[in-house]
Amino acid sequence: MRVIAGTAGGIPLFTPRTDLRPTMDRVKAAIFSSLGEKLTDAKVLDLFAGTGGLGIEALSRGSASAVFVEQNGLAVETIKRNLDKTKLQGTVYQADIFSYLDRFNPVGTYDIIFADPPYAKAPGEHDFGHELLLSASLQRALAPGGIFVLEKMPGSPFPKEMKWECVRQKKYGATETAFLIPLASDP
Repeated sequence: MRVIAGTAGGIPLFTPRTDLRPTMDRVKAAIFSSLGEKLTDAKVLDLFAGTGGLGIEALSRGSASAVFVEQNGLAVETIKRNLDKTKLQGTVYQADIFSYLDRFNPVGTYDIIFADPPYAKAPGEHDFGHELLLSASLQRALAPGGIFVLEKMPGSPFPKEMKWECVRQKKYGATETAFLIPLASDP
């Protein structure tokens, strides 16, 4: 796993010895190719940050700032090591993602929000992606014109009651990416 392009392009990233599932380089390349100019000077939030690969890629490609939120202590240390290695600056929080969104998150702050939560692989398992799509706090965190990029299990349905419009969806093997924007509010 490495930074693909930008000021830190080609630098390999550390990966902790945990059950984290970092975003594959080809998926990351596709995500960032689709975002294009939206990255320039963007304020980015990387939820379930893992190694920090998505936020670091955004910083490397010209985003103004990145906040990384991860609950796992080993992963948090890995994000810090990866920021040092790439000589990029970011803010790292060790916190439950939903607590962060509910308590510490400034409203309308982020131009791009990334989330690569653990997938629910069997019926009855916790579906963090589903919970994110129903989170009013997540939607409030997005700046006007912002975009939410969610990695999820291919074929897993969106909740019917979500208030997002999926503007792009693409499958890459065992991963599917969805680019979402908030639905327009009723007048």
